[in-house]
Amino acid sequence: MECLRTSTARPGKAEMPTVAIDDVRLTYVLAGSGPRVLFLNGSGATLERSAPLLSLFGTDIELLAFDQRGLGASSPAPQPYDMARCAADALALMDVVGWDTAGVLGVSFGGMVAQELAVTAPDRVERLALLCTSAGGAGGSSYPLHELEALAPDERAVVRASLIDDRFDDAWLADHPGDRGLVGLLARPDDDSDAVEVAGRRAQLEARRGHDVWDRLPSIICPTFVAGGRYDPIAPMANSEAIASRIAGAKLHAYEGGHAFFVQDRNALPEILAFFDRAES
Repeated sequence: MECLRTSTARPGKAEMPTVAIDDVRLTYVLAGSGPRVLFLNGSGATLERSAPLLSLFGTDIELLAFDQRGLGASSPAPQPYDMARCAADALALMDVVGWDTAGVLGVSFGGMVAQELAVTAPDRVERLALLCTSAGGAGGSSYPLHELEALAPDERAVVRASLIDDRFDDAWLADHPGDRGLVGLLARPDDDSDAVEVAGRRAQLEARRGHDVWDRLPSIICPTFVAGGRYDPIAPMANSEAIASRIAGAKLHAYEGGHAFFVQDRNALPEILAFFDRAES
């Protein structure tokens, strides 16, 4: 694998490195100091769009995050792929930065990749946090986002807004300006004029569609933090309960919020970060 430099940069940050892994080049960021944490992002999310979230993690962990194949500043995926390929990308990136082991934090789609990674290479995962995600199979699947691709971008955005939180009707949003802002941030229309972006998004949704680790979850041996929002229509709380029931010693956490509970409930992020503190007993 060849490590390359790219001119792509986050505002106010140094250039982001790019690494060649098999048939793609992945762009990543590595920042902070402390416990090592690999961050795996949600469906369609990129480093650029996730910068506000990543900044909330602070500098007390060493955070590794990247644009999944076909998304953001990473190169297009040359062929269809599955969740095992996504997990392999993440493991290869850990090798590039010299991490034999790390904590792994997966959000939504990233939580699916994190599960695949943990059942494939349990010896590489020190601690595992699975947020607003699903195991697939008998453990329940997340909302079929691939079905939205048949809609026009504006229609897709309307449906996506309705999937953020079960409570978000017109009356609720009228009384909660912060939640209105969250909807505006998370439910922006896609740019379907960019063929490369569309192809990358759809390839990821197809990989997500086949996700099923239910029968393999008992092979996860590390401390595991499973969390969901009480009002999440994409990955219902029952799916988090199912995951926790299959992993020995897993701790289940329910928060006040929907699919973005980690920014809706002020208790969530501090508790997630505390979980990755190696000093925690």
